Amino acid sequence: MSYESLGHSKWDCKYHVVFVPKYRKKVLYGKIRRFLGPVFHELGERKRSKIVEGHMVSDHVHMLIQIPPKYPVSHVIGYMKGKSAIVVARQFSGRKRNFNGE
Repeated sequence: MSYESLGHSKWDCKYHVVFVPKYRKKVLYGKIRRFLGPVFHELGERKRSKIVEGHMVSDHVHMLIQIPPKYPVSHVIGYMKGKSAIVVARQFSGRKRNFNGE
């Protein structure tokens, strides 16, 4: 087990997080699926977090994420969900309303 360090502390805080699209629709496939991996890693780095493991299925995303104790877990996860939705919407804006075309 390796510990990270802040100014006066050592820590190893890892959380298993599951993201689910609205109504658990199967929208995470193809181009969107390949596009989201690097997006999540970049957003995690912005909050000084690290994605240790991750797995995407067509209707949800599993992540084991390491978050420093100075950041609330809910803020980091909310930031990642919100910003990733904005980035995907901008990249795939040719769709009608949702990622599944509704």
